[in-house]
Amino acid sequence: MGMSDSVAFKTAMRRVPAPVTVISAAHRGERRGLTATAVCSVSAEPPQLLVCVNKRVRAHDAIGLAGYFGVNYLSHGQADVAHAFSSPSGAPGARFETGDWTEGETGAPLLRDALATFECRVVQAVDGGTHTLYIGEIVGMTDRDDLSLLYKSGLFSAA
Repeated sequence: MGMSDSVAFKTAMRRVPAPVTVISAAHRGERRGLTATAVCSVSAEPPQLLVCVNKRVRAHDAIGLAGYFGVNYLSHGQADVAHAFSSPSGAPGARFETGDWTEGETGAPLLRDALATFECRVVQAVDGGTHTLYIGEIVGMTDRDDLSLLYKSGLFSAA
């Protein structure tokens, strides 16, 4: 697959609506996080999620070193959180000034008013080219009934 195929792939994937999450981790008191749509369920028994994390982002190594991560599915009113965690500028910890964050039992940062949160223990890390696929066994979760924040073609919407 050449460079033009890579661009075409990214363009096509942007057309598919996806729920917006913030993947979060903390290692030695330093919190890291990123906005992501590449998250999916793996198994119900045991409950597991898969997250795809770019190897170049600061949160990547924090997840591997901590051995835990949080998946925070954003509600329709949390586009500001999505923007804060997708911007490459600024100090990494400053992102957590947007939103109401708490700490889970594992130390993973969790967004209090998210649509759903999942606290996960890393059970497998798979090399996926530019990304690492972290599979996490769920050790804690919350949810509430609200509209979800979706991302499609560079825009946020609610569903």
